[in-house]
This record gives sequence, structure tokens and C-alpha cells, in this order.
Amino acid sequence: MSVTEPVVAPAAAPGIAADAPRPTPVASASPLVARAAAELVGTAALVAVVVGSGIQATKLTQDVALQLLANSTATVFGLGVLIALLGPVSGAHFNPVVSLAEWWATRRTGDGVTARELAAYVPAQIAGAIAGAVLADAMFGEPLVKWATHDRSAGNLLLGEVVATAGLILLIFGLARTDRLRFAPVAVASYIGAAYWFTSSTSFANPAVTIGRAFTDTFAGIAPASVPAFIGVQLVGAVVGLALVAVIFMHGKTATAGAPAA
Repeated sequence: MSVTEPVVAPAAAPGIAADAPRPTPVASASPLVARAAAELVGTAALVAVVVGSGIQATKLTQDVALQLLANSTATVFGLGVLIALLGPVSGAHFNPVVSLAEWWATRRTGDGVTARELAAYVPAQIAGAIAGAVLADAMFGEPLVKWATHDRSAGNLLLGEVVATAGLILLIFGLARTDRLRFAPVAVASYIGAAYWFTSSTSFANPAVTIGRAFTDTFAGIAPASVPAFIGVQLVGAVVGLALVAVIFMHGKTATAGAPAA
């Protein structure tokens, strides 16, 4: 990821825009600069956790399974803490696909991320991801910027990213539809931790994180040539996720007075 965080076609989820609640912990009335800063810092911290724990794991063991276990465990705890801390400020997206999906889903009601906020969030998330990768490299004495050489272009990995991103969007918007966003820190972190293991791509599910991880030639890196395809399928996964939300959490029609419910 992860967590992570993509976005969506109008025909895929026609019912969401009309009544979808905010898909992330309700943000306070903080100024936009504060919310953008929270997204930058949160995404930077998330990538620092992902990259740093990957470097640490490879220093401690040569067992790839243990390396992935250490990496995923650190990510679960780190992501949960960051969502709990920064959710009240910005919604704790840390992920362009989450921000874009929220904007799309609430664009008619105006109770989600606005176009102006989206334009501030996405650059902040990308800048934060790059900064987080550089910070992790600095902490472990690695070259601050060294393009990753880990090729992740295989078709099965791209399919894994579609699944990972669709599941993430389904989870977040499903929690919103059922008024259970208070569980987001635990639920989202748990999902990303599980997706590390059940998806072939180890669940990036986040365009900003994908870009940031291209800047480090370590355990969590991704070769720059693999980045465009990863981002493309993450966007596809977001469309699939919103479509699943529209179908699974479909609201029935309200019966009129005196008429039986259909």
C-alpha cells in the first residue's frame, strides 16, 4: 500500500452521489492549509513506516516471509495510529484514490471533498509520500534518492492491485454507508495488513505511496517503469469498489402512505 489509499466512472455507481455520507472520519472545520498539511504529514509518516520497516526487516533476517511479516505488522499499527490521530483534521485519506472517490461520490451533495480540497490534497499526498521514502532512507543510512529496481509489471501483480484497491474503497465507503466510520482506524489498518498477504502485489492500493516507493531501492521499492501501470489499475480498482458499494449498499425505495412496501 498501503494503506493503500488510488478513484471513477459515473455509470459505475449512480446511486452513491445522492446520499453517500463522508467516507472518512468526519473532518473538523480546520483551515484547508491545516488539512493539506495533515495529509502531507500523514502520508509521509505512512511511507516512512512502510519503507523503514522494510529496511529494518532485511537487516534483521534473510527470510522473506519474516521480512513481509515485519513490514505488514508495522504498517498495520502505523496506519491505525495515523488514521486515529489525523482523521478528525483531514479525514486521513493519505491516498489520492480515496480523495478522488469521495469527491466523485459527493460531488452533487457537496458534503464531501470539494474540487478545491481535492486539488490541495492530492499534491500534498504525493509530496508527503516522496518525503517519507527519503526520510526512511536517511534514517537507515541509505542513499536519500535511489530509483528502485524492483520490477512489478507482471499481469498477476496488476490484478492484485485491482483487488486490493477495490476492497479498500468498498470497505471505506461501506463503513460510511452503514454509519460505522468510528471503526475506520482498526478496520482499514486490518484490511491493509491482510491484503499484504492475500494479494500478489502486497497491496499498494495507493498512487501516492506507489510514487513514493519508486524513490527507494529497498525492500518496499517499485521500479519507476512499473509505476504508471500500478496507478492505472488502482484507478480501475476504485471504479470497481464504488460499483460494488452501489450494489451491495443499495437503498430500497420508501413506501408511500397506505401502500404496501414492494
